[in-house]
Amino acid sequence: MRLGLSLGYQTAWSTPADHLALAQEADRLGYSVVWAAEAYGSDSPSMLAWMAGQTERIDVGAAVMQIPARTPAMTAMTAATIDALSGGRFRLGLGVSGPQVSEGWHGVRFAKPLARTREYVDIVKLAVARKEVAYDGEHYTLPLPDGPGKALRLGFHPPREHIPIYLAAVGPKNLELAGEIADGWLAVFYAPEFAEEQLASVRAGRAKAGKELAGFDVVPSVPVVVGDDIATCAELVRWYAALYVGGMGSRQQNFYNQLATRMGYGDAAREVQDLYLAKRQRDAAAAVPMEFIDRTSLLGPKERIAERMREYAAAGVTTLSVTLFVADRDSGVQTLRTVAEALDLSGVGE
Repeated sequence: MRLGLSLGYQTAWSTPADHLALAQEADRLGYSVVWAAEAYGSDSPSMLAWMAGQTERIDVGAAVMQIPARTPAMTAMTAATIDALSGGRFRLGLGVSGPQVSEGWHGVRFAKPLARTREYVDIVKLAVARKEVAYDGEHYTLPLPDGPGKALRLGFHPPREHIPIYLAAVGPKNLELAGEIADGWLAVFYAPEFAEEQLASVRAGRAKAGKELAGFDVVPSVPVVVGDDIATCAELVRWYAALYVGGMGSRQQNFYNQLATRMGYGDAAREVQDLYLAKRQRDAAAAVPMEFIDRTSLLGPKERIAERMREYAAAGVTTLSVTLFVADRDSGVQTLRTVAEALDLSGVGE
């Protein structure tokens, strides 16, 4: 199992300089990849290109580039460019976002996300491989049939003809699609105790493509808080869990709430969502079960984190990507070091 660092996106309490310092420390410590995200603020490719130029070995990954935000050809251009700038260190994570961002921010209908994702990935692969991009799908037609457009190919030679593609997937059908068409899965709220059900969907997709699970990168983003008291550590993760389980999407379409329900926390998930949507965020955070937080996070002293790492590795994780819940840059650097030491202690590192 390898280590990754999930930086997320820029917020009111983070700076690009902080994120760069953490990426550089992860690079020095031998982490395999640093991921940057986007929602409706800072974008991921700008951050990744900037960090790629100031790191040496670590891969830079989009987690994710939003499918409704860009045409597939533009995504292929961006991915190939960052791959060239970084010397072949780019990983392309894709996701459909959610209906509120897709339709409210990008003006793109959220309907049929699985079919759109399949066609999108097809076109990205064609373009990155420098094949002529001609495509006749339900959602994408290239070139347009009734105008002067013609089928084109990428106008420069990137270092690789295939850039690793990851899908951010939560539901069973999306997991199956990731297994079928992608090289890896970007997971959230990944609990070793529940992983087998999710991996069964991935395996089904791999089987459709005539492949085994071996070689497929399972990459959960896992909150980490180092400390002696488990409950105190968990308090720092409560608000994040409540936001996703209670406040992401709508009452009818919250994929994280549905995931928590499939994991056996249906009653709590409904309560968290009811409280969050009633603007009682503090009560929603308090209603997140301690067991849910502990199962989906790395909490406690180094030795306990090492033990949990063994469980993650046994549950199919190949890249454990940590999200730092820390007060400042120095604490983040120290946490990265503790996590690296815990991996050594666990005995499951590559």
